Amino acid sequence: MKLLSIIIPCYNSENYMKYCIESLLPGGDDVEILIINDGSKDKTAEIAEEYANKYPSIIKAIHQENGGHGEAINTGLKNATGLYLKVVDSDDWVDTRAYFKILDAIKDFYSNKEYVDMIISNFVYEKENAKFKKVMKYDNVLPEGEIFTWDDIGTFRKGQYILMHSVIYRTEVLKECGLVLPKHTFYVDNLFVYLPLKNVKKMFYINVEFYRYLIGREDQSVNEKVMIKRIDQQIKVNKLMIENIDLEDIDNKKLYKYMINYLEIITAISGVLLIRSGTEENLKKKKELWKYIKDKDVNLYRTLRYKLMGQLINLPGLIGRKICIGVYKISQLVVGFNW
Repeated sequence: MKLLSIIIPCYNSENYMKYCIESLLPGGDDVEILIINDGSKDKTAEIAEEYANKYPSIIKAIHQENGGHGEAINTGLKNATGLYLKVVDSDDWVDTRAYFKILDAIKDFYSNKEYVDMIISNFVYEKENAKFKKVMKYDNVLPEGEIFTWDDIGTFRKGQYILMHSVIYRTEVLKECGLVLPKHTFYVDNLFVYLPLKNVKKMFYINVEFYRYLIGREDQSVNEKVMIKRIDQQIKVNKLMIENIDLEDIDNKKLYKYMINYLEIITAISGVLLIRSGTEENLKKKKELWKYIKDKDVNLYRTLRYKLMGQLINLPGLIGRKICIGVYKISQLVVGFNW
């Protein structure tokens, strides 16, 4: 049995996918690497087949018509046989020593027949041309080196969240929660990490910088200008997070608080990008988003609207919008990334 399935969604990834794959090969026969070629038009398919032929016991190349990042993950999940599952984007990579520590932990879970639902590790923002690297760590909020539950977590800081880059799910948890990501949609990583949380009971934190997240390319989906152009997809994901989880059904108070705070940051990102675009059309979309939330769940609306970020992005008039953008720019300098 494979301990870890690793999904690599690929679309026109010929320039960087080799570095990603090479970083994952040290896992050997304990892992399966599923390269999902999502209808690429370059040499991605050839490279995937080359690696699959060279490492047949480790790598499987799967080709499909273009369906987007989410559909590539869906295909990977359907084909995954590993006990745990990780998504690694084709322009990112992993640290070898951290990789071995994570695999050792999974081996211990398997040998002791004591499984956790989610493994968390740190990740690093590898920003192009940046002198300093920002590390997203969780040692201030999660118990280290022991199995824990939501009752054991501390208070997350603003801007500190468990993202797709930091999470490894038990494969059955993803299947049990019925995770299916939308086709032809960007920013589904938020759905991937958020929707299964209600099924997570036991967790394990490994304090290593495992995932290296490359940011800073002009064509990247998280580039601010690109995000503004694709704002309708950000809003779509925002709404799906609300539609697919009834937060009133979350019994654990700390999990409820964490999920509310995560939803707050996603809604703030939607709002600030709509403001940042500077168009009347997008200001209308901001009003429509808040109306949607209010119509969907008035209690959720009140919670989000009157939290700090909800108040900030709804400050009235031109001056209010300028204050919001000013705070956003400061946060970019502090965090080194978009909200």
